[in-house]
Amino acid sequence: MKILVIGGTNFIGPPVIRKLCAMGHEVTVFHRGKTAAELPKEVRHLLGDRSYLSQMKSELKHLSPQVVLDMFPYTEADAIALMNVFHGIAERVVAVSSMDVYRAYSVLLGKETDLIPVPLTEDSPLRQQLHLFREMAERPLHAPADYEKILVERVVMHYPDLPGTIVRLPMVYGAQDPLNRLFPYLKRMDENRPAIVLPESIAQWCGSYGYVENVADAIALAVTNDRAKGRIYHVADAELTEAERLSRIGQVAGWQGKIVTATREYLPTDWNLPYNTAQHWFVDTTRIRQELGYREIVTLESALKSTIDWQRSHPPKEITPWTGAELLDYATEDRILQ
Repeated sequence: MKILVIGGTNFIGPPVIRKLCAMGHEVTVFHRGKTAAELPKEVRHLLGDRSYLSQMKSELKHLSPQVVLDMFPYTEADAIALMNVFHGIAERVVAVSSMDVYRAYSVLLGKETDLIPVPLTEDSPLRQQLHLFREMAERPLHAPADYEKILVERVVMHYPDLPGTIVRLPMVYGAQDPLNRLFPYLKRMDENRPAIVLPESIAQWCGSYGYVENVADAIALAVTNDRAKGRIYHVADAELTEAERLSRIGQVAGWQGKIVTATREYLPTDWNLPYNTAQHWFVDTTRIRQELGYREIVTLESALKSTIDWQRSHPPKEITPWTGAELLDYATEDRILQ
């Protein structure tokens, strides 16, 4: 199968491409040439900016991909251009989306109030408020203000005569993670902190995480299996509370400390995390397992070990506000532990 991958040189793209090549497919990557990535030598490269995708239609028609995988359609305009260009060229489009489309995400952020039942399925209600990132002073991964995966999904799934597939991703971790999700916790463990104190509301919260190689395998299955036509899938690790997740990280990291849960009365009076943690955010992955035969190719222990090894050798220059925001300073932890 001839497959075109749009934007395959960052965190998740390379393992997807390696998987597709290992499956025997002919892969071309459309990218700007600004990010060096270790890709199989047989991969073809087509340089360009997606902002000018429509101007390259004749070249893309000559390429004649059967399936187009878009790794980062952020906006409605991205999706419209994508479908307009490949209508009449490709047989199907697969778009990578996010679990932030669910109404549960709005509830978690305090934008909506009624708790949504979990685990979330692909048919769980979507957010009513669009463009949540517009209100954020700092947006993750430099996403544009008009970022909105709900609108991307609408375009891709309802475009006439060009079938679409959506893969909704969880919080992805692994080597090359640009958000360095494990670092704030691993730093404390490697500094031999006797304990990591988690506010009770955080310790009991369940979110959806996914190891990059497993996520890549799920995307590859959605690209190569024609049964995925017209379907929406999500993928994630097994459900764990935050306390359980950090305990597993600590075990793999060789940390001798413990996770301590602190009730509100022990926290600083000015401590406030802007999340409604009564709303869990984990998903049911039955559909992709039953329809596409998805199974984790990497165990949780191996996934954590690989990520920890990479993170230790690649400490970030600065910690983003998107990771470790719930952690207390050491002085407060020490006071609680006394």
